Amino acid sequence: MSLRERLSGSPLAIRVVPFAIFVLLTAAQGRLGAESAYWFYLAKTLAGAGMILALRPFIAEMRWAVSWEAIMIGVGIFALWVGLDPYFPHWMKSEPSNPVSQFSGRPALAWFFIGIHVVGMTLVVPPLEEVFYRSFLYRFIAAKDFMAVPLNRFLPLPFLVTTAAFGFEHSQWLSGILCGAAYQWLVLRKNRLGDAMTAHAITNLLLAVWVVWRGAWNFW
Repeated sequence: MSLRERLSGSPLAIRVVPFAIFVLLTAAQGRLGAESAYWFYLAKTLAGAGMILALRPFIAEMRWAVSWEAIMIGVGIFALWVGLDPYFPHWMKSEPSNPVSQFSGRPALAWFFIGIHVVGMTLVVPPLEEVFYRSFLYRFIAAKDFMAVPLNRFLPLPFLVTTAAFGFEHSQWLSGILCGAAYQWLVLRKNRLGDAMTAHAITNLLLAVWVVWRGAWNFW
């Protein structure tokens, strides 16, 4: 039996394992030297995209959806993320990911990795994270039979725990918490995951443009 078949038979595994693999590859970034961070980012982006394509038919809620709320929240969270950054301490300190500096003598490679980063954070990260946090974790905290919990049911404890977990996944923890709360609100309001995926993608795309335009590599 293939891994795809094994995962597709478990609603829990199919929502958790892809995210766990992505996180493990993220943790490996830079472990083999500064340049390895970029190659591991490429590896996790390709792995994440492959898992999304393979498992999407078995995750009914992993469907993009566009609404005015998603667009407004996506843009608003980007502005909040950039605007709040100087005003609170970050809990994880790391070297900025600056491909222009890392590959100063190889500009084509630098722009290749910039493109990979933009694609990864815009099209791969949102489905993986939204499925894990808002389809799985939020509902699993509510009940072990999480598939029986409607996406639009507001539950205070799952809301707080999921929002905090999402926030502290990021060095910019305060912005992350507010971001997680906004995306969760979208899921509750729309009773679907697609709007949160779209808002997440818009935020990340605008942030990527900001990073490249302003050289604000600290956000990567």
